[in-house]
Amino acid sequence: MQREIIAILRGITPDQAEEVATVLIDAGISKIEVPLNSPQPFDSIQKILKIAGERAIVGAGTVLTVEDVQQLSSIGGQMVVSPDCNPEVIAATKAIGMLSYPGVMTPSECFAALRAGADGLKLFPASLIGTAGLSAMRAVLPEGTKTYAVGGAGPDNFAQWQQAGAAGFGIGTAIFKPGFSTDEVAKRAQEIVAAYDRAYGA
Repeated sequence: MQREIIAILRGITPDQAEEVATVLIDAGISKIEVPLNSPQPFDSIQKILKIAGERAIVGAGTVLTVEDVQQLSSIGGQMVVSPDCNPEVIAATKAIGMLSYPGVMTPSECFAALRAGADGLKLFPASLIGTAGLSAMRAVLPEGTKTYAVGGAGPDNFAQWQQAGAAGFGIGTAIFKPGFSTDEVAKRAQEIVAAYDRAYGA
């Protein structure tokens, strides 16, 4: 089963990147983003790409400019995640052949992102939108639109988000924070994957 879980490694450093990514992939997580406001993010992404092979899609988060998209593409990145809905960033991402997950909060932003070519919608902050908000938006979004709850979604409420129509999740501090040991990240990843599998009937 393709689990729609994006691990957000905000604050990771290049010396940690390979070990952390390895335990995430071994736990069953197949999408990994390094936010660009992390230390030396492109170095970390390159290291993760080397060990990921075809087992995971690797990219950048907090991508705000077309220049960032181009730099990510130049090192082999596969996925662009943003906190906002910038049609220029989305179009540049798709023109290069990468996956695009822009941040949205309103129906207008959802449709703007989809018109620009987004592959999925990052509902952010999910804690403010809520499952009721997603349910309402799902009524008007095109069938098959992939929505990812980010910020306020976690193992304790995966089932509620699944019932509201979320395809998956972006998980940040619940899976990684600077200072976490590799063992701690592995344990958290395994718990998150198990909760996802329960919610989505794996």
